[in-house]
Formats: sequence, structure tokens, C-alpha cells
Amino acid sequence: MDQEKPFSSTPGPRLCLRFFSLCRPDCRQNKDTVFFRDGVRRIDFILSYLDDKDGEKKQERRREFEANLKKAGLELETEDKSDSDDLKTYFLKIHAPWEVLATYADVLKIKVPFKESDIPHGQDVPLEWLSRPFRLPEKVMRPQPDYFTSPFDKDKIDFFLIKNQDTFFPPSTRNRIVYYILSRCPYHKEDRKETDKKGIKRLLNNGTYTSAFPLHDCRYWERNTNEQCESERYHLYKNWARFLCFYKEQPLNLIRKYYGEKIGIYFAWLGFYTEMLFFAAVMGVICFTYGVLSYDDNLTSKEICDPSIGGRTVMCPLCDKKCSYWKLNSTCLSSWQSHLFDNEGTVFFAMFMGIWVTLFLEFWKRRQAQLEYEWDLVDFEEEQQQLQIRPEFETKCTDQRLNRITQEMEPYLPLPKKCGRFCLSGVTVLFWMLLIVACITGVIVYRLAVYAAFASIMKDSPTKKIHLVGSLITPQLATSVTASFINFVIIMILNFFYERVAIWITDMEIPKTHLEYENKLTMKMFLFQFVNYYSSCFYVAFFKGKFVGYPGNYTYMFGKYSRLRNEECDPGGCLIELTTQLVIVMTGKQVCGNIQEALLPNWWCSRKARKDQYSRWEQDHDLQNFSQLGLFYEYLEMVIQFGFITLFVASFPLAPLLALCNNILEVRVDAWKFTTQFRRPVAAKAHNIGAWQEILNVVAILSVVTNAFIMAFTSDMIPRLVYLYAYHPGSEATMSGYINNSLSVYDISQIPLLSTPICCLRYRDYRYPPGHQRQYSHTMQFWHILAAKLAFIIIMEHVVFVVKFFVAWLIPDVPSEVKARIKRERYLIQEYLHNYEVEKLKIQLSQSFIIEPKPEVCTATDKHHVLSECL
Repeated sequence: MDQEKPFSSTPGPRLCLRFFSLCRPDCRQNKDTVFFRDGVRRIDFILSYLDDKDGEKKQERRREFEANLKKAGLELETEDKSDSDDLKTYFLKIHAPWEVLATYADVLKIKVPFKESDIPHGQDVPLEWLSRPFRLPEKVMRPQPDYFTSPFDKDKIDFFLIKNQDTFFPPSTRNRIVYYILSRCPYHKEDRKETDKKGIKRLLNNGTYTSAFPLHDCRYWERNTNEQCESERYHLYKNWARFLCFYKEQPLNLIRKYYGEKIGIYFAWLGFYTEMLFFAAVMGVICFTYGVLSYDDNLTSKEICDPSIGGRTVMCPLCDKKCSYWKLNSTCLSSWQSHLFDNEGTVFFAMFMGIWVTLFLEFWKRRQAQLEYEWDLVDFEEEQQQLQIRPEFETKCTDQRLNRITQEMEPYLPLPKKCGRFCLSGVTVLFWMLLIVACITGVIVYRLAVYAAFASIMKDSPTKKIHLVGSLITPQLATSVTASFINFVIIMILNFFYERVAIWITDMEIPKTHLEYENKLTMKMFLFQFVNYYSSCFYVAFFKGKFVGYPGNYTYMFGKYSRLRNEECDPGGCLIELTTQLVIVMTGKQVCGNIQEALLPNWWCSRKARKDQYSRWEQDHDLQNFSQLGLFYEYLEMVIQFGFITLFVASFPLAPLLALCNNILEVRVDAWKFTTQFRRPVAAKAHNIGAWQEILNVVAILSVVTNAFIMAFTSDMIPRLVYLYAYHPGSEATMSGYINNSLSVYDISQIPLLSTPICCLRYRDYRYPPGHQRQYSHTMQFWHILAAKLAFIIIMEHVVFVVKFFVAWLIPDVPSEVKARIKRERYLIQEYLHNYEVEKLKIQLSQSFIIEPKPEVCTATDKHHVLSECL
């Protein structure tokens, strides 16, 4: 029927379009616009290129590509290089008319509104006035009304609420459709069917075009003067991207509307993660405060610092040859520092974090399910798998087979080729992981060598004052700090290579869909980063001081002839060194990341953008390009941080507080980057955070195990409790005498290189003294402590896991309200479609009985109104 023809194909609107453009001279004169020169057709995408002297092949590719774009229905308009600011760059403006948008919206099954929602947003919350300072205006939080939506069907165009064809599809949907066409459009001639010559990505790689991007709707610091333009970028900057808004909620619906669901789901997750960190940070501060308040009650540190106890206790040499004996009170400061993080409250905090991480993941699932419904992503995964095939897969896979579902021929990768690529990928991943282990081993060798150098300073007579490295730093602390900084530098260097290696491996595997590509890259990159960032912390937590031996029978790293004796822990334990390692690596990573992001601004571009004649496409062209993996690195940064605050949080309860402060800044910095420094990304859909969800689940389970082992083997908590309840002298349970009990005795006469008047030295272990029939073998107290450690691990893991599974069972993944709304929407879709078809059939039957048909005067809008009234 005539009234169902698309807007762009009718001659009437074309006349109106020209007349409207003549009536709007300001649109032709103002270059800061998102419309064609006629002032009506919106620019949905921009391609830029340079006119090279020896670019005949590029010109030929562009000519064929643009001709095929026109055949696909897109409308093009070129800005000559003489009109550009640098006099070198051509800009190709692309507009998708209604016919193209409707066709591909049908192909991509894009959900569009068919009825305004009558479901209320939510009930009134008690004491709602308390949250008003943190809220944004309703127009910003909900930029458009809620609708019931259904996948677009071009044959049922009257079923949907189409008030204006030009604004029916938002700009984010328009640029997504255009990019879908660009990524599959060929640039070969019709008589030469070359399957590999297709897609804008290949044209960007070979230099035919220099960039491809959709436009921002306005400058971020001021509204668009054109009333037809939304100025959503300005609202995002004003209410979201400024740091002064750090205490405000995020306008997630506006973010989704402007950038697409994939970026919107990231900021929703980041905001939810930051909110949940607040509770972990509060408990961490309480635990640390308890350590500070119980500072004076720490009898263990008092004995170490006491001149009559620690000052008279002479310890065995810390290394061979260069090191001499030393007094126990030289570790006085480190024992006090260790108590701040290694106290009774740490056990409770470790168990609390095991439950917190479960609550975080379960409540996020509920929040994610709510967003899936609100953003029309409930049934999106199947569409993603079937429709979003990567152009690289279609290009590189020359073999084809019949798809059993669609009954169409499709490209595929044969099993022998797939196995060969996977084997090469696995070998490469294993090689780079071994390289990380080799680097960590080098750092350990550094620790052993430098530790001996620092310890050799302590050569004074035991009757004199023991000199330290500096005024307050012990050899152990000096070694730990310098090794941590070196390890952090190595981590940053290796990260530079990991990115390229992971991308190369994933490209070699040729994943079929974009989702599969991102998931594979995510798993490889996180595996690299996991080993890179956490291996040094695992060494300090679970290996340092555990395989030392005893005087006369020490254990060496590469054998006895290497002279590299394994490191020992302080008498107060290795927990303070793990804390030092964690603080340096975690804080250093966050500081370097923030500095890198702070150095991103293109100030020259911002200054230049204030010129009145500086066009909208040139302003965006000079911004940073947001790559396909841009969001990947944002997730990776936060997930690595999540690992720090969960895997080793028992050693540093203030880690959640540092993460909270960083994330409050991170949300606004990321928002500022997206709004002011990056080109507008192509809108993409995603119904969840992808493979990161499974990674978070694995880290959450692993964190319970690591924290249990840290409290049992790295902390000195279990030996103190065993002494308190089983081995303390007297009837009153106190920690008095614990230091003397935890140090074994060695006969100094068995060390031939040392000739001193001292009869015996002390070392940290539980062994029988010399002269005993089982001298230097472990005492029964050692086995009691080991049994207590294993029992603690089993009890803590079972308690936390039982609570985790109970909480996971108690909290459903999808809220009952969301389930009811999904069912109601599906019911309404079926009902309204049925009524629509019935009324349409009645109209056709009534028209068939009219003998003398009257001329049609009703428009498509009138017909839609009639059908709506019937429905």
C-alpha cells in the first residue's frame, strides 16, 4: 500500500526536504552540526581518508566500496579536503534512510516500542528524603518513557509506535546498523568475487580509510543550538563526567541510550562494585582500628622489644659467611607493625570477606537481571550467537558446510586446523607463563643476595648496639621493599608484551563470533595477568620461610653450592612482608593507571575545538579512538584489583578502603574519558559482563582457600593460640613467655667460622635442643601446631563455603518482580499481535466487499491511530 512506503522513497518528502533546507540557511553555514548540508538528513557515520600521491589502489577500493554502499541503500556526502582544517583530509558522511534502517532492524531483531508501559517504576521508599542529595533529575535518569517492546518486523510496521520515522531509531541504534553494513560491504568489482575483500576493518588496516566513527551529538561543554539534536553528551558531562558529581548516582539509562548496552553494563557493574566495597572498607577499618587499640596489650612485641628479653636473645646468622649473629630486639618495630594487621580481628575479617564476595556476586546477578529486562536484553544471547559472526572468520575460513538450523552454507574451520591452532596457542601461553615464573625466580635470587648484603651490616658485638639499615628499616624490610619495587617494574614491562601476545594468539584461533573472541581473549589475558601480578604475593605468603631448615642443615635454593640460603621470616611472622608486597604492587598499579589516564587529554584538540568554523566531524576526528578492546582493559583493571582485595585481604584489611577510594575516582575518570577524550564508540549490545563473571566466581572460591592458608601458615595467629591454651606456664592463660617458647636453641660451637664467648644461639622453630636424644628434630608442639593449622583451614573453609552456598541459595538470581514483568510483557506481546492481525484481517475483508472503492486519503499515521484504537 502507498502509505506503507518508506519516507525516503516518496517524492513528496523529498520536495519538503529541499524546501526545508532552503528555509534553514543556518544549517548550511554552521559546520558544528550532525546533519548533511540540507540540514535534515542525520549523519550516522563518518569515514575519513587522505589523498595520497601514490594511492591509485586505495582510490579504486574507495570507489568500489562507496558504490556498494549506495547499492545497499546508504546515502553519502563528501567534504572536500579544502574545507578541512589541515587541508589534507576528506570526510565521507553516511546517512541511513528509513528503508535501510527498517530492513536491518528486522534482520537484527532490534526491539522497538509498541505500547507505553503501565508498570510503575517502584514503590515509595521510607525516608526517601535522605537519598535526595545523591539523586539526579528524573529527566536525566530516565531520558525516555518506559515501553513494552517487541522485535521489529518490517511487515508489521503499523503495529509499533512510530511517531516520527526520523527519530524512531535513536542515534546509537542507527550507528550500530550502519556499522553492521560497513563491516560486511565488499569493495571488489562485481565480475570478481573475492571473498576476502570486504569490510571496513580491512580498509582501515590497509590505509584506504584512516578512521571510521559515529559522531557525538554536540560539544560536551555546551548544548547543541539545533533543537533537533538531543545534546545528550552535554547532559552526560554535566551530571556524570565531572568529579564534583562523585557522590551522585550514575545516569545508567542515559549512558545506555548514548553509548549502547555494552558500555552501560560496564558502568553499572563498576558502580555496583564500588557501592559494595563501602561495606568491606568499613569492616576493614574496624579490624585495623582494633589492631591499633590493642597495640599496648601486645605482650609478644613487648617481649621482643624488652632489653632484658629481646635485648639478651642472640639469634643465628641470617646468611652464610657475611652475616653474623644479631639481637632479637632489632626487629622491635616490625613486630609492632605486624600486630596492626595480624591480630584476632583479622580472622573474623577474613571470614567476613569470604561471605562479602558471595553477597557481591549474588546481588550483582539480581541487578544484572533487572538491567536485562529494563534494557530489552532478556533474549539477546541467542541473537548474538547467530547474527554477529566476525567478518575475519568469514574471510579466513574458506571451507563451507551446511548449517542444520538455517539450512544455508556457512564458513567453518575444519577440526585438524582448529586442533593445530589450539596446540600452538597452548604452547605459546605455557611459554609466557614460564617466562613469568623465571622473572619471579630472578627476583627471589635478588632477595637472597641483597638480604645477605643488608644483613652483613649488622656485625657489631652482641654487647653493643645493633645497627640497622637506616634508622628504622630492618634488613628484612629493606629487602622486601626493594624487591617489591623491582617486581612491580617487571610486571609493568611484561604487561606491554602480554597484550600483544594475547591478541596474536586469539586472532590465530579465528573465533567465530565477537562474543567468542572477547571471551577467549579475556581468559588468556587474565591468565597472564594473574600469574604476573599475584605470583610474588603467593611466594611471600606460602613459600617464604617454609623451607628453611635449621642451623647446620639449611636449605639452599639451587643446592648447597649456590650459597643462596632460603629466606627466613621475622620472629613475628611473614605477614608484614606480605602486607608490604601487596601495598606496593596494588597501590603502584592504581597510581600508574590513574597517571596514565590523567595524561590522556588532548589539550590541543580541546583548545582547537572552540573555533566556530571547526566542524563536528573534525572535532571528533581529533579525539582518541576507542578501540574494540577499550572496555576490555577497564574490566581487566578492576578484576585484578578484585583479586588483590579478596585473595590476600587477610594480610591487609585496609585494601578494600584503598580500592574504594580508587574506584570513586575511577568511575568519574572513565566517564570523563568517554565523554570528552574519546570518539563516540559504535553502540554494541551485551546482556552481562561476559567471561568476567566466571572469572569473578573462580577468584571468589580461590580467595576462601588463600585466606585460610594465609591465616594458618603465614600469620602467627595459630602458634600463639596453641601456646595460649596448651603450653603457657601457670594457671592463668597469658602470652607471657611466648617468644622464648617459639625460639629453639643451637649450640654455637658447631659453627666453625664463629668463635665467640656465647654458648648458644636462638632460631625460629620448634626443635629439641642440643644434647637431647632427638636433638634438632621437631618437638611435639610443632605437630600440635601443624594439626591446629590444618584443622583451622578445614573449619574456616567449611564454615565460609556453607554460608556462601546458603546465601547463594537464599538469594535468587532473578528477582520475582522481574520474572513477573517478563511474563506479563510476553503475554501482552502475544495478545496485541493477535488483536493486530485480527483487526488487520477485518479491514482487508471489509475493503474486499466494497464494489466501488473510494480514494484512499488516510495516511500511515491515521491507519496506525485506527489500529491502535481497535487494539
